[in-house]
Amino acid sequence: MPEGDTVFRTAWRLHTALAGAEVTRFDMRVPKVAAADLRGETVHEVVPRGKHLLMRIGGWTVHSHLKMEGEWHVYRPEERWRKPAYAARAIVGSAVRTAVGFDLAMVDVVPTAEEERLVGHLGPDPLSGDWDPAEAARRLAHDHREVHVALLDQRNLAGLGNEYVNELLFLRGILPTTPAHQTDTAALVDTGARLIRANRDRPVRVFTGEARAGRTTWVYGRSRRPCRRCGTPIREGSLGADATRERNVFWCPACQR
Repeated sequence: MPEGDTVFRTAWRLHTALAGAEVTRFDMRVPKVAAADLRGETVHEVVPRGKHLLMRIGGWTVHSHLKMEGEWHVYRPEERWRKPAYAARAIVGSAVRTAVGFDLAMVDVVPTAEEERLVGHLGPDPLSGDWDPAEAARRLAHDHREVHVALLDQRNLAGLGNEYVNELLFLRGILPTTPAHQTDTAALVDTGARLIRANRDRPVRVFTGEARAGRTTWVYGRSRRPCRRCGTPIREGSLGADATRERNVFWCPACQR
């Protein structure tokens, strides 16, 4: 599923394909931005911001969010798309490469000077050049909700999704329902940053040190299976900021207290 590491790799791939090129095709298939036309403008850069993508073109920014199903592909001229055309939500092309965003949950076109109104709420991002771990720890330390919920809140720490949060809490030995302000938030932030940075350039996420299929996670997706450390069956539940945002939670009742 798309998390900060996936978005980072996507931004790098789009930047490599389009940066410096003149836009010759621009087609936004989302009603609110369908009239936008940036043909003739130059692609300056494509950068990630947590789970958000910012494609800066001329004086404008094409903002997108992958959510659960979204993805961007890069194609050469006349190359056949790997997904159906009806799933395309954004198309940005040059003479030599075309980027197609499929099943994107969010697409916006705004002046680059105003892009902060779309992403300014995000907390520090461990994959960005201005990463501020002290600020991320401070925000978590002021959050009295369950630590699993607090870590998923992109306003505290940008880029970590449900798989990362489950694995991070196991590695730190913290029960997911523990209030965030009662944890060592600096240690949580440090471990989370090291995890996502280690996976940033990998095609498959690895949390255990083993890249073999079925061996990459400690607890995520392993309900009722024995803990890799102590053998206790992994438990599964759900937590969320509200009923519409609940996520699957996995933990070892012996290793996480």
